[in-house]
Amino acid sequence: VQLQAFGGGLVQAGGSLRLSCAASGTIFSINNMGWYRQAPGKQREWVASMSSDGTKRYVDVVKGRFSISTNNAKNTMYLQMNSLKPEDTAVYYCTADTPSDDYWGQGTQVTVSS
Repeated sequence: VQLQAFGGGLVQAGGSLRLSCAASGTIFSINNMGWYRQAPGKQREWVASMSSDGTKRYVDVVKGRFSISTNNAKNTMYLQMNSLKPEDTAVYYCTADTPSDDYWGQGTQVTVSS
C-alpha cells in the first residue's frame, strides 16, 4: 500500500482546508485509515480514523470541526478541517493498516495563522 497526502497550506484562523490521501496498491486489504499530526516540538498525535465498516472516530479537540471520509472507490481519504485554530498547525500524516502491516504517507504541512 502506498499513501500520498496533499492539500495542506496556509490558512487564517477560522478558515477551512481539505486534506486528501491517495491510496494505491493492495487497498482491498486495508482495515482502517486515519490521520495523525505532529506539531513543532510535540509528539505525533492521532487525529481521526475510519474503519472498514465506516465507523469514524476523532480526538476530542477536533470533534465538530474535522470530518474524515473516503470516496466510493475507497482509494482516497479526506480530512475536511473547518474552524481551524492556530493550535491545529502541524504536519499531517495519513495512515492505513492491513492485517500484516501499517503504512504511512508523507506529511503535508498545515499552518493556521492567528
